[in-house]
Amino acid sequence: MPSHRGLTSGFMPHLASNIMPQQVPVHLLMVVFFALGVLSSMECRSAQAGDLEFAVDVMSVLSKAGCNSGTCHGNLNGKGGLKLSLRGQDPRFDFEALVLRSRGRRINPSSPDRSLILQKSTAQVPHRGGRRFGTTSAEYHVLKSWIAQGATEPTSDAPRVVRLDVIPREAILTDPIGDLQLQVTAQFSDGTSRDVTQRAGYELSNLMATVDPGGRVSRDEFGETTLIVRYLQQQVPVPIAFTAARPDFVWSNPPANNTIDRFVFAKLRSLRMNPSAMSDDHVFVRRAYLDAIGRAPSGDEAKMFVADSSVDKRARLIDYLLATPEFADFWALKWADVLRTEEKVLDTQGVEAFHQWIRESIASAQPLDEFVRALVTGTGNTFKQPAANYYRANRDASIRGETTARLFLGTRLQCAKCHNHPFDRWTQDDYYAWSSVFSQIDYDLGENNRQDKLDKNEFVGEQVVRVAKQDEVRNPTTGQIASPTFLGGNSLSEEETADRLAAAARWLTSEDNELFAKSQVNFIWYHVMGQGLVDPIDDFRLTNPASNPPLLDALAAHFVAAGFDIRALVRLIMNSRTYQLSAEPNETNIDDQRSYSRASIRRLPAEVLLDAQSDVLDAPAEFVGYRPGMRAVQIPGVQRKRLRDESPLSGDRFLKTFGKPERILACECERSNETTLKQVLTLIGDGFYDRLVVPGNRIQRLASSALTDEQVVEALYWEALSRPPVPEELAAAISWFDASRDNRVFAVEDLAWALLNAKEFLFRR
Repeated sequence: MPSHRGLTSGFMPHLASNIMPQQVPVHLLMVVFFALGVLSSMECRSAQAGDLEFAVDVMSVLSKAGCNSGTCHGNLNGKGGLKLSLRGQDPRFDFEALVLRSRGRRINPSSPDRSLILQKSTAQVPHRGGRRFGTTSAEYHVLKSWIAQGATEPTSDAPRVVRLDVIPREAILTDPIGDLQLQVTAQFSDGTSRDVTQRAGYELSNLMATVDPGGRVSRDEFGETTLIVRYLQQQVPVPIAFTAARPDFVWSNPPANNTIDRFVFAKLRSLRMNPSAMSDDHVFVRRAYLDAIGRAPSGDEAKMFVADSSVDKRARLIDYLLATPEFADFWALKWADVLRTEEKVLDTQGVEAFHQWIRESIASAQPLDEFVRALVTGTGNTFKQPAANYYRANRDASIRGETTARLFLGTRLQCAKCHNHPFDRWTQDDYYAWSSVFSQIDYDLGENNRQDKLDKNEFVGEQVVRVAKQDEVRNPTTGQIASPTFLGGNSLSEEETADRLAAAARWLTSEDNELFAKSQVNFIWYHVMGQGLVDPIDDFRLTNPASNPPLLDALAAHFVAAGFDIRALVRLIMNSRTYQLSAEPNETNIDDQRSYSRASIRRLPAEVLLDAQSDVLDAPAEFVGYRPGMRAVQIPGVQRKRLRDESPLSGDRFLKTFGKPERILACECERSNETTLKQVLTLIGDGFYDRLVVPGNRIQRLASSALTDEQVVEALYWEALSRPPVPEELAAAISWFDASRDNRVFAVEDLAWALLNAKEFLFRR
């Protein structure tokens, strides 16, 4: 860091030697003389005892007041002509912005109270950011004192914050206690410490509570939240739970089936919350089929399971489901979504080759670490070496780095492309050093036979992904070449640099890489349980902790010990009592959203819902370009033929309406479960009615059979809902059949329509 003298002698003589006085405008001379005064004052006062350190004292005030936040002057383009580094990541840049730029008008050492930064912050002059603090506040005093001391610059030997100690680190507050005062201590690199409770910034992850500037948290609702405590470049998450008193609470002490239950139940007990009862067999058999293989059980399958009196029948059913070909179909769909398996970029042949490879990997029980290594090292002809399609869909080094981090480390890096990540540890240097690992990839392009000449993204034809010498990635801020470095790890050795992809694949999937194991466990847990332990599932960071960290650690260790076996982890989850709980809440867990005290209710994915309709009706949907009878979960891509070439069929329209992703993003977030009016209309008609009345389907066969009305009703209930009708339902159905005695087909169609539109059919519970 240059000294004050160095800054003065380097800046001013340059002006003096190149500009004659008579050539200098009056306003520029004023700036020059002001700068000389400021810098001289800096030099005289920098060594005085009691001087404030810009990088510590001033930057903490700016951060506390929100001046350098992304919505204020820390914005990429700044605000109101003033740009600061985001969350104070660059003290030198901020010092120059406040002291030297804009003709030095922002500070006034001779009359600190008249400094623009103080008048703006206290709203003595118009400020679009409003009043940030008062004239009697500690923040005002710090800034005023710093200006009065000569607005000293950051020094190279300024102590750095190395740790932030927060008391308490986590808390469970039981009513009537609804407030918590935190104490925050900063530990510095010179061995000193400082109470920074009043200077730290506080942010809550949801609206369960509010927090004041002094670190007092107050409950607004019962539930769990995470308080993020920030001071300069350090941040600490503090999990806080607000629980009702429940003076009569008695722990139900449910038995634990496995390690999952032990961790889940330990947390529930600490929250004075009992888990729901076990789901009944009708609910469980439907849930297990839907979660494991993406289809509901047939009526006969459900009946057989319910009638079985064996104590181990649930474990045996789980083993059976994991061994079916349908398990590979369903889990290939999940991976095809996030690996961007769509026709516009990969073309139809590439999509089918890639999807088949994904499915075969799962069907053959290939360990997940081997699967990922094949993707990361995938090169060659994209039709003949399907894993190479991973890079065909990710066309530049930055996108490859972002996608690989998101999918296999659960890490979002996009923010660090332009500046240091505001909520995570990743810097801009980290971003480009990691991108550099994927920089030496090139493409041999064959003939592009695309039909839409205006769509530059479409490519129809084979491509060859290869490793070839390319320009190295440069950090746009420094202009320097970014040395290839593992994310959060070491720079590549000379040997590793020669084969970057292989080195990255080894490092990424190493048993020692906890983030890989945890992110993959979280992906699988999310698809079975409906919510990730870390949520969103691709956002692992210090400020977004897992809802049950010990459980995530235990599952990751189990996954590694099991050789990254997907089925072994799914088996463990589905055999847990936690997975098998009912969705019905009790009085203690009715507000629980993230502790897995009961099963989650969620709408079936588009493909699963459409296939379930087809199974009940015994009338499959149709899709453009695919063979009759293909199930929706088996479709490799998104849109096999362009809309202008062939209109979509009702099956295609259904999938789009109910949220099948376009696979433009490598993110689970692209799949939508939002409800819309169009979905209601689709459930009424648009292909559904055609399949309901098609000759020879299950409805027509039941209507024309010799079965009694009661037997027909029971058969439909078992097929649609995996259970028999309760007496009230049976009586109502028989009454309707009696009223429609002259048209039994109509009565059966009407009952089928009602069941296929029931919430119990549309939702997994």
